[in-house]
Amino acid sequence: MKILITGATGLVGNELSNLLLQNGVTVHYLSTSKSKLVSESNYKGFYWNPNAGEIDKNALDEVDVIVHLAGASVSQRWTTSYKEEIINSRVLSTRLLFQTLSKNQNQIKHIISASAIGIYPNSYNAVYSEDTQAVDDSFLGEVVQQWEKEVDQFERLGILVTKVRTGIVLAEDGGALQKMIKPIKLGLGAAFGTGKQYQSWIHNHDLASIYYYIIQNKLEGVYNAVSPYPVTNEGLTKAIAKTLGVPYFMPNIPKFILRLVLGEMHQILFASQNVSARKILEKGFQFKYASLDKALHDLLK
Repeated sequence: MKILITGATGLVGNELSNLLLQNGVTVHYLSTSKSKLVSESNYKGFYWNPNAGEIDKNALDEVDVIVHLAGASVSQRWTTSYKEEIINSRVLSTRLLFQTLSKNQNQIKHIISASAIGIYPNSYNAVYSEDTQAVDDSFLGEVVQQWEKEVDQFERLGILVTKVRTGIVLAEDGGALQKMIKPIKLGLGAAFGTGKQYQSWIHNHDLASIYYYIIQNKLEGVYNAVSPYPVTNEGLTKAIAKTLGVPYFMPNIPKFILRLVLGEMHQILFASQNVSARKILEKGFQFKYASLDKALHDLLK
């Protein structure tokens, strides 16, 4: 099997590439950085520039499945121009893939695209399954809605389409967890606002495993990629402090302070989304790091 990955050098893409290579899968990947292109027998990089509509079509040679992970990080200040980049990096890259496949005879059977639980409305009470139709009226809700709409276009080409709505990714080499542990290590860890907002999370290993499971079992449709056990923001902060063996005593950080510091991006820290993993579990997937304690112990010890 040969798989094409976009965003392969990012947090999730790197983990997935390694997992695929370990299982004898050949990986092609697209990168906007020519310096990140390597060419090995089972791992080859190809250049693309979605903003300019450029793509090396050799990337698609003998590829069966595309895993589309490319997209600018949402974890930096949302200026007007950066908000445009967040949307364009997802929409234009997806559109370029679609246009390329539309014009070329190809053997692609399946596209699996990253998505985000940010599509679900902010709520302290609701539990969200993949059947939820409501969309959050925030910038992130709008981003995910546009992103998924572009991905749905591939159905017109007779290709299986899967969207993986991902929660907060906990990883060893970057991402949200590494940002969270810095103040906690200094004894300055604190919950945000009330701290009662639900945060649906997933260990990076389990996330890569879900992608591989979807590929192996040809699953289509929408899947939530979250641990079966979401936690509150306060619960997550306390669990990290406990795993690191540092005291937790700081008062919660008021919302207005984070709004001043982070601008509109502060919404990410206060959104409450209790998201269900039942659908992927019912398909037979087994989490290695279902519990937060086990995940943190693996990543921080």
